[in-house]
Amino acid sequence: MSQTAAAAAAAAHNVFVYGSLLADDVVRVLLNRVPPSSAALLNNFHRFSIKGRVYPAILPVQNSHVTGRVLLGLTDPELLILDEFEDVEYQRTSVEVSLLENSDKLQTQAYVWSNTNDPNLYGEWDFEEWKQLHKESFTKMTMGFMEELELPEAKPRVATYETFYQQNSGN
Repeated sequence: MSQTAAAAAAAAHNVFVYGSLLADDVVRVLLNRVPPSSAALLNNFHRFSIKGRVYPAILPVQNSHVTGRVLLGLTDPELLILDEFEDVEYQRTSVEVSLLENSDKLQTQAYVWSNTNDPNLYGEWDFEEWKQLHKESFTKMTMGFMEELELPEAKPRVATYETFYQQNSGN
């Protein structure tokens, strides 16, 4: 392996995703590509629905687990885009997942909900339901977020989300 390839591999990031980023369309809008990924399980966490939001949150919960996938080989700039997208509502945290194809353990990053005592968290978030009801509008909101991100006075993702869904609530 060349020094540049080794440096690139060392700089690569793996991120466990479990909500809207399970949709290739959303990932493609954010990163301009769909990185290789592997199905994975995050133990001792739970994926909650959030009152008034179409995306989920995860928090540590004993004897629970979250299925998702690990996006492999993200660059520093791509990780920064995800940080901006996840905004202050989430804390990027190092976690260990089990890959479903071979049960190997992998250290990865995941976006964990910042407010551990949030009264708006409830139940279990359902990706299949999200795909049917919200994927199309969420992908459009994500396109708006990326356009905003390129502006010098970029709005945080939460503001883009709230503005988008207020404008479209009449539909």
